[in-house]
Amino acid sequence: MSPSQRVAKTERWLRLAPPPSPGSAPQGPLDDEALIEAVVRGDTQHAGELHDRLISAIEPALYRVLGRRERDHDDLVQATFEQIVLTLMRGRFAGGCSLATWASAVAAHVAFNSLRARRRARRVFDPLENATDAAETCMVGDAERDVSVRDQIRAAQAHLTAMNPDRAMVLVLHDVLGHELAEIATMLDISVSAAQSRLVRARRDFLRRTRAPGRSPERSRRG
Repeated sequence: MSPSQRVAKTERWLRLAPPPSPGSAPQGPLDDEALIEAVVRGDTQHAGELHDRLISAIEPALYRVLGRRERDHDDLVQATFEQIVLTLMRGRFAGGCSLATWASAVAAHVAFNSLRARRRARRVFDPLENATDAAETCMVGDAERDVSVRDQIRAAQAHLTAMNPDRAMVLVLHDVLGHELAEIATMLDISVSAAQSRLVRARRDFLRRTRAPGRSPERSRRG
């Protein structure tokens, strides 16, 4: 899906809001506050600006959480924009951080939910997915290295999805995406001390799971 197609979809989401009141044409880029106001009043003239401002935060967040560009990458981008627009229109963005910073957190949440959904469906789809991955691996060169890296990523993802979701999300936002605790607290609408507590517990839980000999992520979740 091209950027222009994504903009078109964003425009359709913006039409869910009340019709914009008559006004002059946009004059230059808006700051975050003005852009949010444009979204809230359903001003589709700024859909492209919303896309351009946030796509550079959304795509890296999806990639870093998922470990690669997934086949449904465009669907995840679309889902992220949809969540952003609907949240803004409902007045649930608390502010306190930049729109792009918050967008990366929304993207991480979308990616994390995708991982959890895939985990639930794994028993059905794993044989087909593994066969496709094997074919892709033969095309990239160093098969042994690529398989090893992919296995490590999948193992980490499996442990994350088996953890307490609130703690896992803080771990992803801090250790994977590099956000500061103060930013994370703002994004999740919790105190900095609560964010720090979740991070400490998440790291401890993750290390326990990865170091437990012979225990699958599913068994660790029950343990």
